[in-house]
Amino acid sequence: MNYKKKVDNERKFNHMIFELLERHLFNQANKYFKGRLIDIGCGNKPYFRPLQSFVDVHIGVDHELSIHDKSKFDLVGTAYNIPSENDYFDSALCTAVLEHLEEPELALRECYRILKPGGVAIYSVPFIWHIHEEPRDFFRYTNYGLEYLFKKAGFEIIEIKPLSGFFVTFLQLHLYVLSGRINRGLVKKIGLFDAYVYFVNRFGLWFNKFDKSFGWTWMYVVTAKAIK
Repeated sequence: MNYKKKVDNERKFNHMIFELLERHLFNQANKYFKGRLIDIGCGNKPYFRPLQSFVDVHIGVDHELSIHDKSKFDLVGTAYNIPSENDYFDSALCTAVLEHLEEPELALRECYRILKPGGVAIYSVPFIWHIHEEPRDFFRYTNYGLEYLFKKAGFEIIEIKPLSGFFVTFLQLHLYVLSGRINRGLVKKIGLFDAYVYFVNRFGLWFNKFDKSFGWTWMYVVTAKAIK
């Protein structure tokens, strides 16, 4: 399976969490992003087109051993060592990367270094999620831990937003468990699992409007300003 097809399949399977993440991410980008954007751990730069209307330049950085399409990288570096001068970028984006870093505080300090005074960073960070991309999967974060780390690195917190309550988290993890057990044989051939995935995603999005059990969120989005 090629990379694009894999991503398309993943988005279909994870529709509700992608929609919740991107809805909030683009809302925050509309409020705070401008000028030069650094996309830390950019991978295949999935947000390049959606963010074009908010920024002038979208620079993606990722490491040389990345499994993603390296032609999408504008800079080769790491979250700890971004090849940029100080105070160069107006905005920063980092999605689902912080859990894979052994030293998250150092990565946040590097982001702070390259942001201009008043520059805004948006990070998405998991709280309740299964182990993935092992063995490089080190941490999960509460809102309290995130506030501590970002403030220690010099940022002022604008918002730490939980993206779901219990049911979206439960339903998405439920789908992952089921996919490993029943997505085969007759069930797969007659399309029952695909239909079930569709129903669960639609129900999860609807129910999340009423679910306020934010202590069970699968992910937080942090919006923070570099105060210098």
